[in-house]
Amino acid sequence: MNALTLTPAERQQIDQGVWFSRLSESLRNDILQRAYVRRLPDETMLSHRGEPAEEWSAVAKGAVRVSSVSLAGKQISLTYVEPGTWFGDIALFDGLPRTHDAYAHGDTTLLCVRKADFHALLKAHSELYDALLRLNCRRLRLMFDMIEDLNTRPLAARLAKQVLLLARSYGVHEGDEIRIGLQLAQEDLAQLLGASRQRVNQELKAFEREGAVRVEPTRLVVLSRDKLLAAASR
Repeated sequence: MNALTLTPAERQQIDQGVWFSRLSESLRNDILQRAYVRRLPDETMLSHRGEPAEEWSAVAKGAVRVSSVSLAGKQISLTYVEPGTWFGDIALFDGLPRTHDAYAHGDTTLLCVRKADFHALLKAHSELYDALLRLNCRRLRLMFDMIEDLNTRPLAARLAKQVLLLARSYGVHEGDEIRIGLQLAQEDLAQLLGASRQRVNQELKAFEREGAVRVEPTRLVVLSRDKLLAAASR
């Protein structure tokens, strides 16, 4: 890959990604040499449920919304893949079709590795097997944490925790405030939490009254991280 195909900010997101930054220099360089860049406008479909997997990707800018379709035919957002995060490897390992739909959320830049190159990397670098195993173990732990939270914690605590996670991944510091750069409607937040939009709206208004957040039309602004931490631990 020609490094100039990513902007300096995009390349920094890739290089500083927690998983990628811990790989050996030779493996990082080999991945970058085999990778190509895709720039996608908002709402571009990356992959469809049931399609064969053809590439392994990392987000360099923007986000990828992973979603499913309810029995009523409604798109349900399950998670957002943030900058610096690699995804799409599971279907390349097991050879089964993609399990969910994936869309660009906002203008998005991806660094992609074709299926054949992914398998060539595995053959050339045994380290990659161990690294991907650790990555998927982390994903599994996070999934169990989410299931536990869903079944044991009140909505207010789960919402506070989700806002803190969004602030960590997409936060832009503006003085004492943290503006969450990812554009999310309350319906999107509700889908992430498995709750109704009305209940999420009620909890956000309570956070506003407490001085923890400010709610803007498609943005959240964190006013007090300490108050959100207190709400998340209730």
